[in-house]
Amino acid sequence: MQEENLNELRQKVKDLSLDYQKKDDYTGWFDVIYQDALENPDQIPWAKKQAHPCLKQWLETVDIINKKALVIGCGLGDDSEILAEKGANVTAFDIAPSSIEWCKKRFKNSSVNYLVADLLQLDQSWENSFDLIFESRTIQALPLKIRKEVIEAIATLLKPKGTLLIVTRIRETNDHPDGPPWAVSEEELSQLFEYGYEEITRIPYLDPNHPAIQQALIEYQRNLPRTPN
Repeated sequence: MQEENLNELRQKVKDLSLDYQKKDDYTGWFDVIYQDALENPDQIPWAKKQAHPCLKQWLETVDIINKKALVIGCGLGDDSEILAEKGANVTAFDIAPSSIEWCKKRFKNSSVNYLVADLLQLDQSWENSFDLIFESRTIQALPLKIRKEVIEAIATLLKPKGTLLIVTRIRETNDHPDGPPWAVSEEELSQLFEYGYEEITRIPYLDPNHPAIQQALIEYQRNLPRTPN
């Protein structure tokens, strides 16, 4: 994608996000982006048309056959598909109906269960029910105003001894960052510890388009089905 076009798309995302925030709608703009793209992945600024390289690297070292996996904010489905290829039973959801429709067209014979769903309004039956959760750049796409609720919603979905993978930009301070995306702070990530999570490893990621921005895949294990005091 040409840099000029990419910059225009990024500006469009920022403008739409701000417009929707003024209406206390923090997610409605996602579907606008997918609709306007007219099934051209180059018009989705976060679409890479392949699974995230850190996820590929992590999958080289583990066995996920028959694991019950969830992909949060699945976008165009590439991460979901590689998990299914490795043998997991995958459910993948996105809040944008156009995104899910696109996934089903791209992967017509997929075993992935693609669903339209809102992370903050998931069915309670999903709590403590997944062996593996993959979240790539969803937390950072949502404003700090609702970040605590977003992280809590993710934290409650994993079984004890399950694995949570988060791909995100990381900021070293608690200052309010410019966005979207809004990089995630270590303090925000520490909220997971309240739910029994332990950080296992980090795989640093260098995005050639943003070499100065710290990014990583972070692997967590949930040791206890605790809830905050």
